[in-house]
Amino acid sequence: MSYTIEAAGLVKRFGETTALDGLDLTAEPGQVVAVLGPNGAGKTTFVRAVATLLRPDEGLLRVAGRDVRREPAAVRRTIGLAGQYAAVEPAMTGRENLEMVARLFGQSHRSARAISSRVLEQLGLTEAGGRLARTYSGGMRRKLDLGASLVGAPRLLLLDEPTTGLDPRSRIELWDAIRDLVGQGTDVLLTTQYLDEADHLASQIVIIDHGRSVASGTPAELKQRAGRTVVDVHVRDRGDLPRVAAALERLGAGMPQVEESTRRVSASVDAGMGWLRDALQALDAAGVEVDDIALRPPTLDEVFLALTGQAIDDEPQRASA
Repeated sequence: MSYTIEAAGLVKRFGETTALDGLDLTAEPGQVVAVLGPNGAGKTTFVRAVATLLRPDEGLLRVAGRDVRREPAAVRRTIGLAGQYAAVEPAMTGRENLEMVARLFGQSHRSARAISSRVLEQLGLTEAGGRLARTYSGGMRRKLDLGASLVGAPRLLLLDEPTTGLDPRSRIELWDAIRDLVGQGTDVLLTTQYLDEADHLASQIVIIDHGRSVASGTPAELKQRAGRTVVDVHVRDRGDLPRVAAALERLGAGMPQVEESTRRVSASVDAGMGWLRDALQALDAAGVEVDDIALRPPTLDEVFLALTGQAIDDEPQRASA
């Protein structure tokens, strides 16, 4: 197997802090691989190592078969990188931004113009190409930043939390742009704290915690690993939440999670319509008015909590980049 990314026993330390602690990860061609982890799990450190922006202390790291320590220049010719925030020049037009990057890649004026036109069309920015970047919306600026990383026609595109700070519409537009790129043959390594983003985009998910891989697989495979089905109960009266939680526990559900703001109780249960019937009967006997009750598979949030013991946006017990 020829991997786009191959990491084995990867270690990176910053003083007394170990950001990557024996990380193992492989990414096959033709995939969007999403790396998930809580704040400080080592996601950005890993991306920076793949991008040759920092040197691993131990372990193996290859990109498209090239060793990042021995052949960093060859690796850089293979990748494109879009960081957590759009790095565009607001006083230049969208086209000028792309042409400048193309020229930095060593392209002639004519080639830079041709490449910029192709990338603008690829990302749906052709009509806005002549406008100053400072007039762009947040989503358009992120698209332009993404375009700058594509000017060198990378085999692998590194996206480090690309939709941070974007409104829902801009996020969806950027998702569409990423899907189009993958359809045209670009492999993507994506880090994100938005689990719905990984669910929508990724064909493989790697969950890391404290600099180590704790689980990997397709979204469906990881949800299966979380185990039992989840029951969601929405009540009419917020005061009924404790009674719902107690009723579900008596029926053998897992520890119920109560959300007062949404008037919802969720718990892991054994799958089957019989369980749903029993739950309805128990809630009726308890005198609880239910607005909605449903069985569903676990979400990636619940998978992450089950595998790491913390939510995706929790702070880690020890710091890492």
